[in-house]
Order: sequence, then structure tokens, then C-alpha cells
Amino acid sequence: MGYGQHQSFYLRINWLRKAINELRIDNKFLYQDSAAEQIGLGKNMVQSLRYWVVATGIVNMNNRAEHNISPFGRIMSEYDPYIEIIDTASIVHYHLVDDREPSTAWYWYFNIYEKKSSLKDEIVNDFLFWLKKNEPKKPSANSIKRDIDCLIRLYCDKGKTDDPEEVIQSPLSVIGLLHEEKSIITKKNMKYSDIGLAALMYTLLVYQKRKEPQEGNEESLLSVEEIQKKDFLWGKVFHLPRNEIIKALDALTHHPYSPITFDRTNRLDTIRLPKIEPLVFLEEEYKRIRREQT
Repeated sequence: MGYGQHQSFYLRINWLRKAINELRIDNKFLYQDSAAEQIGLGKNMVQSLRYWVVATGIVNMNNRAEHNISPFGRIMSEYDPYIEIIDTASIVHYHLVDDREPSTAWYWYFNIYEKKSSLKDEIVNDFLFWLKKNEPKKPSANSIKRDIDCLIRLYCDKGKTDDPEEVIQSPLSVIGLLHEEKSIITKKNMKYSDIGLAALMYTLLVYQKRKEPQEGNEESLLSVEEIQKKDFLWGKVFHLPRNEIIKALDALTHHPYSPITFDRTNRLDTIRLPKIEPLVFLEEEYKRIRREQT
């Protein structure tokens, strides 16, 4: 499991774009002595960026410590490098929480942790309790406190300006998944439009692709209850209540080229997904979004 690898720096709005630009030229750039000066960050921030590029899924790291830009990283860089489309921020968030490694705190908080409102110290203590039961080698309490603090800042800290070039902004604060008031952190009930239909469909396709080999299931069927309650799906990852899940599914039945089938007869409430690769769908969707913007 991964803890504290962010060096206490939450992800900043331009870091991923800068990293991709450099890693295209040198896939070991973030290990070079000149990286900090070249990319305009402090040395500890560069170490933090090594973590974030992997955790957000924009690179794949091999056993030679090389950062190779992932298919998602390529698509993001080509169509939305500044993370201006809400779906991009939502997918970056999804990749942070879709595995226990390397972002264990994020995985736990958005998939396992059931409390809707908590004090920061309460979150830390609950995470430590979960780790005691699930992790043979428990990390230090200070490391866990840094992880939870970083998690909160990532979603709650909007910085001091709306300027997209301002380096202190977090690209994930725009989603609005968490709210902080008087030291209480609350998981907000979201609307599907706050997440983006492209991001929601992408997560369904990724989930189904992972599920099929395990279950030998060739039919791309999911139930509304599964989407609401299963790890890595909308209810947990994006805090969508059932009524918003149904609205989003209804909207996806009208998708222009990859519609879902939504069966609500006899209270079945099941959907059938189209046969399309998640990344193929995502790239086509970015092309469509960009065409509509011009």
C-alpha cells in the first residue's frame, strides 16, 4: 500500500500538463537533477509529481523507473491539457480512487469509508483502525495524517484565484465532491451534470471490462443497485444518489453513437452497455465535445 508519497503537496492544476510535455522527450525526466529548475518547481514538488503522474493514471511506470505516457495521458494531453472539461477532472479523480495502490487513502475514503460527515481527526482515526485490520505493516500515524490532509486539500482548496495559470489551484476542487466548514469534512450529494456524462460512461466501461474476465460474463449488464453501492462505481466514487444515477442512465440511452439500453420493466432496473473499449469511447467523446465547442 502507498502512503505519504506526495511529499504533502496536493496536485496543482498545471503539473500534469508540464509533466507530460517533458516525459514525451525523456521518460526519466522526473528523476533528472535538472528537473526542478527546468519545470519550475521545487525539488520536493518534483518528487511529489512523480507520485501524482502515476496515481492519476497519466503514465505507466515500468521496472526501469521509466514514466511512459498512458493512453489516457495521451488523450488528456491532446484534447484537454488544461483540465478545462469537467469530465477530465472527474476521470483524474476516478483513477486516484480505482485501486488500493498507490493511493490507499483515496481508495479507502471514496470506496470503503461510509461516514458522510467527519472531523479530520475522526477520519484519520477511522483510517488507522481500518489499516490495523487490513494492513500487516501499519504506517506511522504522522504519515496517515499527511495523507488525509492532502486528500482534503486536493478537493477543498480552490486557491486564491480563478486564473487557470495559477499554480496553487487543485484541478479536482472544481468537481465539488467535498465541502469543508468549521473543520467538518462532508461528502456532498452530487448531480450527474457535476461529474459529466462522458466520465460516467467511461467508468462504467472500465468497470465492466475488469469484471468480465473475473466472472466469465460476456453480457455487459449492470444493475442500478450495483452502480449505486459497488466499489469503483458512481454512488461511492462520485457520491451520486439513486435519483441522479437514474437521470444519468436515462440521458445515456440517448447518446449519439454509444447509447446504453436501460431496462426498467418489472423493477429490474438493469442496463446493457455498448461493446466499445473505454479509451476508444473516451477519445471519440472528446472529439465530439470539441466539435460542439467550435
